[in-house]
Amino acid sequence: MTVAVPPTIRPARPADVPAVVAMVHELAEYERAPEQCRLTAEQLHAALFGPAPALFGHVAVDDRDSPVGFALWFLNFSTWAGAHGIHLEDLYVRPAARGTGAGKLLLATLADICVRRGYHRLEWSMLDWNPAAGFYAAIGAEQLTEWIPYRLDGAALVGLAAQVTAPTRPAR
Repeated sequence: MTVAVPPTIRPARPADVPAVVAMVHELAEYERAPEQCRLTAEQLHAALFGPAPALFGHVAVDDRDSPVGFALWFLNFSTWAGAHGIHLEDLYVRPAARGTGAGKLLLATLADICVRRGYHRLEWSMLDWNPAAGFYAAIGAEQLTEWIPYRLDGAALVGLAAQVTAPTRPAR
């Protein structure tokens, strides 16, 4: 019987970008929306390593330092708590690395960042059919039912933005 070696978690490095982009596309395939994923290595590199990054990432790596999973996240802010938190945008572990503890270690790393920095929350969203719900419940995560996500994108986003008149439009 082969025992899986627990992965190591570390911050993403520029050299990890191609592997993370590939895994984002694998995640989009898993979530039944591959046509919606347009992320490129150039976009992710700029977001993670540009002059003022607002996106952060950690990778789970195997014993050869090859990424087998990732967590991409950014800061949010609770006006009620008066404190930052982390919003986990995506968490993914390649099928061959599932069961090694990679997902739990990635989440534990983000929880540790929250605790050390005084952040009050670690939050994420998932599709209602995702079997990871059992995993999240097992680590103590609570499903929020009173908050319903909303999104503006595409034509609706452009249409609403067009309602801003020139004198009130903020400078970039």
